[in-house]
Amino acid sequence: MTSLHSLADRKTGQIDPLSPLLDKLLAPFDGVLTLRFPDNSSSRFGRRAQEPVGPDFGLAVRDPGAVQSLLLGRDPLRFVDAYFHGHLDIEGDLFAALALKDQLPVLRLGLGERLRALACLLRTPAARMAPRALWKSARTTSLLANAVQEHTRTENRRAVSFHYDLSNDFYRLWLDPAMVYSCAYFEDPQMSLAQAQHAKLDHICRKLRLQPGQQFLDIGCGWGALVLHAATHYGVHAHGITLSQRQHELAQQRIAEAGLQDRVTVELRDYRDLEGVARFDAIASVGMFEHVGLNNLPTYFACVHRLLTPGGHFLNHGITHDVEGWGKTLSTRFINRYVFPDGELDTISNIQRVMEQSRFEIIDVEGLRPHYARTLRHWVQRLDAHHTEALAYVDEATFRIWRLYMAASAMEFEAGTLGVYQILCGHRVPGTSGFPASRRYMYATA
Repeated sequence: MTSLHSLADRKTGQIDPLSPLLDKLLAPFDGVLTLRFPDNSSSRFGRRAQEPVGPDFGLAVRDPGAVQSLLLGRDPLRFVDAYFHGHLDIEGDLFAALALKDQLPVLRLGLGERLRALACLLRTPAARMAPRALWKSARTTSLLANAVQEHTRTENRRAVSFHYDLSNDFYRLWLDPAMVYSCAYFEDPQMSLAQAQHAKLDHICRKLRLQPGQQFLDIGCGWGALVLHAATHYGVHAHGITLSQRQHELAQQRIAEAGLQDRVTVELRDYRDLEGVARFDAIASVGMFEHVGLNNLPTYFACVHRLLTPGGHFLNHGITHDVEGWGKTLSTRFINRYVFPDGELDTISNIQRVMEQSRFEIIDVEGLRPHYARTLRHWVQRLDAHHTEALAYVDEATFRIWRLYMAASAMEFEAGTLGVYQILCGHRVPGTSGFPASRRYMYATA
């Protein structure tokens, strides 16, 4: 490791004692990272720091207070928090930098080393500077979401607003033209994002065997892409529900622009407040059930079962985890703190068990994990390409949260810790399910 230069006055050498402490803190990283300081001095850290290889990425210290946070902070998420607030910048490959997340829980000094670090920092005038952001964030006080405890209607509505009501124009920058905010379906790896999202919408409609005149429900309809597609291409009467005020407003506008007011409706409504029995011939839920809460899954599936006609079918498209339950880990804390306050995931087997306990018969299960990894990389690329435009709708801290969350999610899908499945099911009734004997019908051209 090269020597760490002073953050304040190189002649004093007062910061040099911090060098071995930073070295020990970052030693577990399996690679090479560079720390660069405001005076442009830099040091290499990591297990391969002594090797003549280029760094995997760099961390630029924009505020000397960030060093204090790194050395003295107990929360592993101090790294991402410093990045969000501009105290640290990631230089180079964002995805390479995210490899550091697996080491974050062990990047902690012992009590004696922390006391030594504190003594060094107190002797260093530059380090006594309080951490400060490089920009004034309109959302600085609300970067952290309100905790969701019981997944009540109020909590879920507040959580949805936190995530989805940022700005429709912000989402429009990096989503496809139909504004589909869920896993695309890349039938061909060379497909554009727009083509893959159109293919996904069509894939869902074909799986449900939608027919003209049927009543179709989309739970968590977003900006209306699926209900519009189903009505336009399959002739159904489609109804969507969402808890997001801004999604609802734009969905209504898009329905009017398409001239489909007689066949497509959307409303602000919690799934638990949908009334009636056997109202819908087909129901889809795409990227919504992750917000229901694991304890509420029986209620969620029971509502769907009640609303579905005996001969109808339900497609649940959602993300799963590779471990049971939603324990407190670095990843779950990050998601609930900054991104999805109400997000909870479970294994695919546990999800299917609750569906069966809710009297559903499972007809088909399809895993789309590689598709979501590819989708997220498209989104990150598009978000990066529209950085300047995005700052007209959100502040820099919020932009960084979204950039990091989507890149990290892509890596989780690639690693297999996250999955995404389409589960097709229906009422368990005597006789045959009424579906074709093979899956070929799902892939026929509409």
